[in-house]
Amino acid sequence: MTARPASAVLAPPLRVWLGLIACLAASVVVALGAAYARDSEPGTTDLRIWTAVDGVGAPWRHVAVATDFVGEPVGAVLLVAVLVAGCLLLRDPRAAVFLVTGTGLTVGATTLLKPVVGRTIHGDNLSYPSGHTAFLTAIALMVSLLATARLGLGRAAGVTCVFAAGLVAGALMGWAQVVLGSHYPTDTLGGWCTALVMVPVTACLVDATADRLAGRRAYRQPDRQADRMSGASQDRTVDRRADAGRQQCR
Repeated sequence: MTARPASAVLAPPLRVWLGLIACLAASVVVALGAAYARDSEPGTTDLRIWTAVDGVGAPWRHVAVATDFVGEPVGAVLLVAVLVAGCLLLRDPRAAVFLVTGTGLTVGATTLLKPVVGRTIHGDNLSYPSGHTAFLTAIALMVSLLATARLGLGRAAGVTCVFAAGLVAGALMGWAQVVLGSHYPTDTLGGWCTALVMVPVTACLVDATADRLAGRRAYRQPDRQADRMSGASQDRTVDRRADAGRQQCR
């Protein structure tokens, strides 16, 4: 009852390393938030990156627009719905809960951080951290975590797979946001780090809650069996008494 089931979304070998990465990412989110709080201008790093990607034309701009759509409400809901449906088809409800919860907490964290930091772009549009970047990074991290657990990868291979997936997804969405002028480059870095923090935390919460519920069900099952056996024993006793009464009448 105390052993972690095979369906855990966060494999035990990955827990320590992803926890360390989450702590480092949290420090980056705080540092960038403090550095650009109440700011409305790009920093030196932002200007250099903007200069490097400025003037991107077709077809790359179309790629950026398509990538941005994935982070929009309609695109995000469709993507999460497809992934959740896949988890349910594989009969893995814990993974489905993980995907929904992880997405919600990650996007919620960026939404709460934006007014706290107060960095703006294009007028009064709050920009730090990037919710689009955080969303796609979280999706990649969660899917890779589930794949790692299902394939039974070891610590080194699992951490590498998860981190690489998050890096590629974050870089892709971050590039799209910068190309489209929707965010400063440092906003996308903050969004990427936010996902690195929230996904491991969500995984631990989902596993702990699911294990606790499974433990309660396992604890109650013997009581139900005992009640059924007791009821059957009482029924047999009543039957024997009834038979004895009929024999006496004869």
